[in-house]
Amino acid sequence: MARKLIALDWGTTSLRAWRYDSDGQPLEKRESPWGIRQLPVESAHRDDAFYETLRKLCGEWLDEGNPAIIACGMVGSAQGWREAAYAPCPATPDVLVHHLTDVARDGKSLLKIVPGVNKVGALPEVMRGEETQIVGALIADDTLMQANRDGQTLLIGLPGTHSKWAFVQNSSIVDFHTFMTGEVYSALSQHTLLGATFAPADAPCWDAFDEGLRVAAANHQAGLLSTIFSTRTRYLCGQLQPEQQADYLSGLLIGHELCGLETCINKTDNISAAVALIGSDALCSRYQRAFSCFHPQRSVRIIKNATEKGLWHIAQTAGLLTNTREL
Repeated sequence: MARKLIALDWGTTSLRAWRYDSDGQPLEKRESPWGIRQLPVESAHRDDAFYETLRKLCGEWLDEGNPAIIACGMVGSAQGWREAAYAPCPATPDVLVHHLTDVARDGKSLLKIVPGVNKVGALPEVMRGEETQIVGALIADDTLMQANRDGQTLLIGLPGTHSKWAFVQNSSIVDFHTFMTGEVYSALSQHTLLGATFAPADAPCWDAFDEGLRVAAANHQAGLLSTIFSTRTRYLCGQLQPEQQADYLSGLLIGHELCGLETCINKTDNISAAVALIGSDALCSRYQRAFSCFHPQRSVRIIKNATEKGLWHIAQTAGLLTNTREL
């Protein structure tokens, strides 16, 4: 008899949970702000705090038989429920399954945590949670699935606080790079002189965003540090209005990111023309627009539901759903 599945995307600031049917379709989704740094339960023991938080969100799901539970994200970090060692890059779904970390309670296996992925070298890289989204993207989109089968190298972007760009070949994460674009934007706009004259806008100022992209492309060799002050000087010279400054800075930073990414692309053979983006619609739309400027020959696709599809696939690959015995 197949086991039911509960899947968790447990990050720093939020917790999302899904309950699936036997075909891998989510029957119900729940969300809360109970990330690993904001647990609603106080306890001297970390295990108890995480377990009671899980019960608070998914209590009746846990009581329905003996469900398999799988989790990804920062729940597997050193500050999470249980530290899950990174799987080495290159990493296939099978490699992720091999490195699943078990969390036991009362002497019984309670859930499995998907490992992150690390890349060693002079500039080490790590991801935690994005590997599951990448697995999900490969099975969520027919175009990506076919390109993967054809042996093409896929470029998958995950815009966010720390944007990730992964190169995937034959279902394996073979390389990836991190750009701290989101965090730098937040820091510059909230904690430097640049943001002092920003004013809110009712809608995105796309002309200002596009200008930021153009300035980044024209001045990338001089570097980001040489261009960001133009966010202020263009305002002082009357070239930017206060409500345009934030979008100009956004375009400037994303533009420099894509210029840096182009160097990585040029070192990679047989890249598919289809680029996948995973993230919020608002942020992905900015990257779509930027790609149309920097790489108009590429088709940019926004992938939906990648996390829940990836969690299901990893659980299925691990055999967590095939029987009711303790795994």
